Amino acid sequence: MRTIVSFNEGWLFTKQGKDEPVTLPHTWNAVDGQDGGDDYYRGTCRYTKQFPKPALNPGEEAWLEFKGAAYTADVSVNGEALCHHEGGFSTFRIKLPELKDENTVEVRVDNSSNDRVYPQKADFTFYGGLYRDVNLIIVPASHFELGYCGTSGIKVTPIVNLETKSAALTVETWQNGEEVTVTVDGQSKTVPSVDGYAKAEFTIENVHLWDGVDDPYLYTATATLPSGDRVSTRFGCRNYKIDPQKGFILNGRSYPLRGGARHQDCKGVGNALTREHHKQDMEIIRELGANTLRLAHYQHAQEFYDLCDENGIIVWAEIPYITMHMKNGRANTLSQMEELIVQCYNHPSIAVWGLSNEITAASPVNDSLIENHRALNDLCHKLDPTRPTTMANVFMLEIDSPLLEIPDVNSYNLYFGWYVGDLEQNDEFFDEYHAKFPNRCIGLSEYGADANPQYQSLAPEKGDYTESYQCVYHEHMLEMIEQRPWMWATHVWNIFDFAADGRDEGGKHGENQKGLVTIDRQTKKDAFYLYKAYWNKTDPFVHVAGGRYVDRAEDITEVTVYSNQKTVTLSVDGRPFETQTGKHVFKFKVPISGEHSIHATAGDSHSAIWVRKVSQPNPEYRFRKTAPVINWFDKEDIVPDCYSIADKLSDIRKHPEAGAVIDQLITKAASARGEVAGTVKDNPALQRMMGRITLVSLLKQIGADESAMKQLNRILQRYKKV
Repeated sequence: MRTIVSFNEGWLFTKQGKDEPVTLPHTWNAVDGQDGGDDYYRGTCRYTKQFPKPALNPGEEAWLEFKGAAYTADVSVNGEALCHHEGGFSTFRIKLPELKDENTVEVRVDNSSNDRVYPQKADFTFYGGLYRDVNLIIVPASHFELGYCGTSGIKVTPIVNLETKSAALTVETWQNGEEVTVTVDGQSKTVPSVDGYAKAEFTIENVHLWDGVDDPYLYTATATLPSGDRVSTRFGCRNYKIDPQKGFILNGRSYPLRGGARHQDCKGVGNALTREHHKQDMEIIRELGANTLRLAHYQHAQEFYDLCDENGIIVWAEIPYITMHMKNGRANTLSQMEELIVQCYNHPSIAVWGLSNEITAASPVNDSLIENHRALNDLCHKLDPTRPTTMANVFMLEIDSPLLEIPDVNSYNLYFGWYVGDLEQNDEFFDEYHAKFPNRCIGLSEYGADANPQYQSLAPEKGDYTESYQCVYHEHMLEMIEQRPWMWATHVWNIFDFAADGRDEGGKHGENQKGLVTIDRQTKKDAFYLYKAYWNKTDPFVHVAGGRYVDRAEDITEVTVYSNQKTVTLSVDGRPFETQTGKHVFKFKVPISGEHSIHATAGDSHSAIWVRKVSQPNPEYRFRKTAPVINWFDKEDIVPDCYSIADKLSDIRKHPEAGAVIDQLITKAASARGEVAGTVKDNPALQRMMGRITLVSLLKQIGADESAMKQLNRILQRYKKV
């Protein structure tokens, strides 16, 4: 029999010579990794635990299982070095040597920078610690494999035939026994183990399909050795394909993947999440109505993949090969991918393996980068011939890049309408790509706009960090997506705000605020309800947006209502105001003169806000305490032969001295968005894109006030155009 005992309690944590008793899961960056400044501790810390010799029957073995040690770990027991593991997101195990009556395990965990273990540059905090469970596993002498890549020892491959409504099932196991008994769906077979490998084949008639969020049915396969050691895994039977014209097809029907991305962290605890945190996130995701998740940018906890299996969420799983290619990191990308696939193969929720994310943001497309991706792609197909590979490409990557030819399907991370350009450029990008490459599958792996719920605006605009602009942005993006069903998957960035300690923007320190929900999971932003209106088909609701926009200086205010019902009635101060019929988004023009209650009804659903007419806009609603006013520009005496802030960046850069002024400005603006922004700002493709925008557009986005704009304009007016 196999025994698994939690090893989470009784650890002594040592950081820079100071000891502290802790219970796992634990990270040493729960606070300093979320407060901004890009100064969180990255280095080596030590975890030690005293434990008695476990009671072992003759021949039994004891193993330690680590489910997550970020990012490298060295494990020793009683002073004997047993393991060195590189990669902060996967399970690894070590066989314990002969033990004494009293023993000490020491784990040195390191999250410092290096040139070989991914990730090294990315827009999220690299939490250090033993942030997932540690277990003691006791097994008989004859047992299933424990050492190879954190394997469960059992692998199940179902091949579904939709015409015959059956599934051909292959169950493979690895062990040191002579035979294995495998049981699936009431069927049992005993098969020989040859060189540590056994295989049993079954047919499931009238198969119950794993059918996404509609019916995520799970089977269980169990394997048993004569010694009594037993392993089991759940699996699902489904058939899917990705078509360049029809998008994602599940079990023979069109099933557009519409959802978002998730990072594994939460306010105050960092990445040391409990099962309760995972369940809370899944409940929010199900309320949203998403049917897919991109679990970024690394292997997530097995508990969360289990939740995706149970809830029918289709998953993009990936490794942290991100932002910057490292010539010494190839082996680490391969080992992290091997562990990801070996440990996650049986999850029916996983549909694609992600090779990399925005890897060309700070690296050129050269032979080393191309070969690394080919090696990863080949490894994925070798370990798992049943699933396609994909990539999340940075928006600066040219659509005819040879890199796009490597994975089976592709997606792009686009931020037109937030970082650069206009919202309509998202539409244009995908139409151009689809027209040029009609036989390629393309999706949208990231898109979003930062929003601080404190900030509100009558006239929202790109870069103002208002909850209002986030709604404008996503209203456009959802309409764009709905008109292009051939996009195989779309993932909003992000479901939740997350820690990025290098950021200092939008009124928050150390957070990326593109989430639809705040990092503490306490506030669902208005855009959350916009997505719920589009995606949630089962729970009728109505939501009046702008509930945090109380003080309004306009005489006629726009009231936006989101609902998944067809008819919405708005009442003002208890009196019916207007009824509209439509889809998802309803907008009303409401005169205001004092304090008003505004109430929306859709069927049996209700939502209300309260607004107050004021003489001047509330400055607390603005990230920029002095609003940018550029009407002065038309009144200034502008010398047309000299540069001004109305010129495009590419034109200004033609003059060496004027260009130097712009470079200093961009460097300063990038620093507020963290190390990654500073790294990618010199990307040639990004420079070409930014060259097409005017300086005044950039100034508005970074929050420059009228005084700063005037000063910069005066400086540029000194330089004659070339």
